Amino acid sequence: MAKLRLAGVIRESIVDGPGIRMTVFTQGCPHHCKGCHNEQTWDFSGGYDSSTERILEEAKKDPILRGLTFSGGEPFSQAEALSVLAEEAKENGYDIFCYTGYTFEHLLSQFDAHPEYKELLSNCDWLVDGPFILEKRSLMLKFRGSTNQRILDVKKSLEMGKAVETEV
Repeated sequence: MAKLRLAGVIRESIVDGPGIRMTVFTQGCPHHCKGCHNEQTWDFSGGYDSSTERILEEAKKDPILRGLTFSGGEPFSQAEALSVLAEEAKENGYDIFCYTGYTFEHLLSQFDAHPEYKELLSNCDWLVDGPFILEKRSLMLKFRGSTNQRILDVKKSLEMGKAVETEV
């Protein structure tokens, strides 16, 4: 069990990744993207405390959930706790979809200083990377807000050491 600081949880979502998912909104974000639709998640002291155990217990109560989505805030600001949740979720048959304002390349370059980034990524199936850029906003994108953001196959990206885009 690990402690998380959350902005909220949506128990069933169809817009935050493939299938019906539980979306976990982390509290705290260093990016402060212009036009962000989750500004209330920026303050690291906002939100409320929860545990990975509690989130997984709630997920297990819903037989139609396909997976969990980590959004924010910035999930990689709580990578250690989310890696615990992701690992436990995977053991229970869920897939993991994760959003980040960082690029995959930035996360990769930080593995020595932040081994928890690698741990979280290794338990994710998909990653939407890059900051939201208001000037590149598009309502036509699936699971993304702006055209600079990519949907990555995390396993292939880690194997190849570079971002590998995919369709979900």
